[in-house]
Amino acid sequence: MQRQSGRGVHLFSRRQTAQRRGTDSSVHPNPKQTHTERFFSVLGVRVSVVQMGDAIPRIEQWVRGGIQGRTQGRRCGRYVAVTGMHGIGEAKNNPAFRYALDQADLVVPDGMPLIWLARWRGLPLRERVCGADLLEAFCRQTGPQYRHFFYGGAPGVAHTLGRELSRRTDITVAGTYAPPFRTLNEREEHDLSRMIDITAPDILWVGLGTPKQERWMLDHHATLQIPVMVGVGAAFDMLSGTTRRAPSWMQHCGLEWLYRLCREPRRLWKRYLITIPMAMWSVLLNELLSGRVQ
Repeated sequence: MQRQSGRGVHLFSRRQTAQRRGTDSSVHPNPKQTHTERFFSVLGVRVSVVQMGDAIPRIEQWVRGGIQGRTQGRRCGRYVAVTGMHGIGEAKNNPAFRYALDQADLVVPDGMPLIWLARWRGLPLRERVCGADLLEAFCRQTGPQYRHFFYGGAPGVAHTLGRELSRRTDITVAGTYAPPFRTLNEREEHDLSRMIDITAPDILWVGLGTPKQERWMLDHHATLQIPVMVGVGAAFDMLSGTTRRAPSWMQHCGLEWLYRLCREPRRLWKRYLITIPMAMWSVLLNELLSGRVQ
């Protein structure tokens, strides 16, 4: 049975769910990892050399390890950032956000400009790893094996997302929470921690948008008993049906930004007309100065 606890909060206890279920071009290691993780640097931001087929097994490995560690009383928590040229531009002028990206266990490349840059540098990247695609693909491949918690979005969006993904992929939804559009106060932080203890999710999907979600994961991944957090931004709205996604041909051609800009010009004009072009210009200058562009 589902329990609703406060506005925008939906919880499932583990017992209830069980009943329901029956800036250089070098590639270098991330010092946080116990195994070699390859990155390429974009304006000082380390972007993982991974594709969807690499990211999902890696996340699942961390989830399984975190579940085992939790049963043994060990604190463990990893987080994954999904970033594109917007994130690179934000990090260029926001040291706190850059630090949050630097501390992530995985920074997957979302956005065709990063893929084109990687190809130019001779790296084997073919397609971007979009947050919405990563979330849906992980759910489809793992089904009911893990307990999912959805944190973020406007009131009702996370709950709708969980319901839709449960219907389409048979995942187990541990709970959902739509936080207020501000920093949680001390009482709300305590309630959130208690909520996580009750629902015991194995993976938490964060839909707060960049750069807020990365900062939130940095602040909470070591204190909440969740094996893995993944920041997926607009995926909450896209997969819940709140907003329509660009046609697949636009996605593959690197034009999804244009579709989104046309649909939400007042909210997204600065991102797509100022932040991203400035970041791309900085990348081009860096490539010219380093001699990689003749």
